[in-house]
Amino acid sequence: MSAEFGRRSGAQGRISQWLRGRRPKGATEIAADGGREALLIAAAAAGLPLAQAAYPSGYRCSCDRVGCPTPARHPVSFAWQTQSTTDRAQIERWVRHQPQANFITATGMVHDVLDVPVDAGRKALERLLASGVEVGPVAQSGDGRMFFFTLTRGTPEDEDEWWPCELDSHPETTDEHPGLRWHCRGSYVLVPPAQLPGGLTVDWVRGPEHPLPDPLSLLEALTDACARYVGENESDDQLAAWPHRN
Repeated sequence: MSAEFGRRSGAQGRISQWLRGRRPKGATEIAADGGREALLIAAAAAGLPLAQAAYPSGYRCSCDRVGCPTPARHPVSFAWQTQSTTDRAQIERWVRHQPQANFITATGMVHDVLDVPVDAGRKALERLLASGVEVGPVAQSGDGRMFFFTLTRGTPEDEDEWWPCELDSHPETTDEHPGLRWHCRGSYVLVPPAQLPGGLTVDWVRGPEHPLPDPLSLLEALTDACARYVGENESDDQLAAWPHRN
């Protein structure tokens, strides 16, 4: 299992080469240089594959679905996995064509995302940084989640090498993971900057200039923080301890 984590795909090697080849700018510095489009280009340059997503329309979603369950949080196309790209020209065209659109990044290709309640995420981030652990990009969503971007577990050529995890999260199963969610193959998250209904936003806490870490290096701190978070909020029927046991 640990050998699987240790693999580095050609795409991941290119990320490291890109990061070594220039002085990385922080997210704030990038935004000052060119705003929203510059942040999206920076994310793509760091290897995060992007695709267009819906955006807020008042307090509703820009899509045509009545009562959309995830307003402004989902791709606009069912082909989002194949459309996801790091190509700068394509991303620039998308931004020009629909400047209001959010963007998702497809996980399980180059990177995964460990997605936790924001209170637990803040405590875990503080602990990780104080311990000298290399933490990669981190984003925070105004609806109460924090995203830790990591290297992917991989997409092995031999499917028998793939191992599932009880934390694996897909768009249709997020309600089953109120604590820690592991976005890998077949999943996605919004990439900053993004707008949510009610004036909420998704923003970088640590920008895409930070190298992607091994997910195992973050997992213990995140699971511990989630367990404490659930313990402190055990009166909430919507929360479940991690890992969930019946």
